[in-house]
Amino acid sequence: MSVQTTERVKLVDPRDAHAKPPFKNQSPIEMPGHTAQMDPVPDHGEQSYRGSGKLNGLSALVTGGDSGIGRAIALCYAREGANVAINYLSESDDAQQTAELVKEAGANAVVLPGDLRDESFCERLVDDAFDQLGAIDILVNNAAYQQTREEIDDWSTETFDRIFKTNVYATFWLCRAAMKRLPPGGSIINTASIQGYDPSAYLLPYSATKSALLGMTKGLAKLGSKHGVRVNAVAPGPVWTPLIPGTMPQDHLQNFGADTLFQRPAQPIELAPLYVWLASPDASYVTAEVFGCTGGKTPV
Repeated sequence: MSVQTTERVKLVDPRDAHAKPPFKNQSPIEMPGHTAQMDPVPDHGEQSYRGSGKLNGLSALVTGGDSGIGRAIALCYAREGANVAINYLSESDDAQQTAELVKEAGANAVVLPGDLRDESFCERLVDDAFDQLGAIDILVNNAAYQQTREEIDDWSTETFDRIFKTNVYATFWLCRAAMKRLPPGGSIINTASIQGYDPSAYLLPYSATKSALLGMTKGLAKLGSKHGVRVNAVAPGPVWTPLIPGTMPQDHLQNFGADTLFQRPAQPIELAPLYVWLASPDASYVTAEVFGCTGGKTPV
């Protein structure tokens, strides 16, 4: 058998692949955040990701798809041949930019704004995505909300409730609605977090929601298996997204990600290929799993 001679893949030193702290003071970013205001601007794979048809003809609904990990997922899915419905809360400029990236890849893009804390909206979101794309083969529950506080007395019930409604209730509502639409071979992918295993005190409610998603992922996988639907999760460590300057004080922000083995945070594009693989037929025997991408910060 002859072996084709091809150009050697260029290896990248992960220590120096992307920006490292200390980061500059960021201009105050009101949640849900604005990508263009960040310095450096996150890398979603605009210049680097090349698809190979892993998701040709499939359709995906991605929550929190306007920026950060969600934008990188939408971009990679589109370049792999999938049509993408992008849900976001209120940052329409970022959402439109993501939609343009999807369209430039030759895929259909649907933009569906709305508040995931509303049960009826979650149900409509799944229906609208299905109607406009013609199918839902992949659901990515990526949207999340967090706030930081230094003492437990600083957490209001209103804030606690908002974090749980966005991160946990919405995931349940969307999964319940999508399970009626997903075909055998379809998949649900939840964005968990290192915080579900190694919680930071100043992120107490957020950490609790991510622990809840671990259990929901594994439990739902058992229900999904009856329908041929796979359910998995990705647990990121520190990732450079608008959620960070939008919610963290400057003293946390300047050294964000410095405590990983690579001494830097991940960029969104460094996680998105995991979501591609989990959604593809290549991962046909993978369900009820949580895949860490933490820069070696902790085993997941």
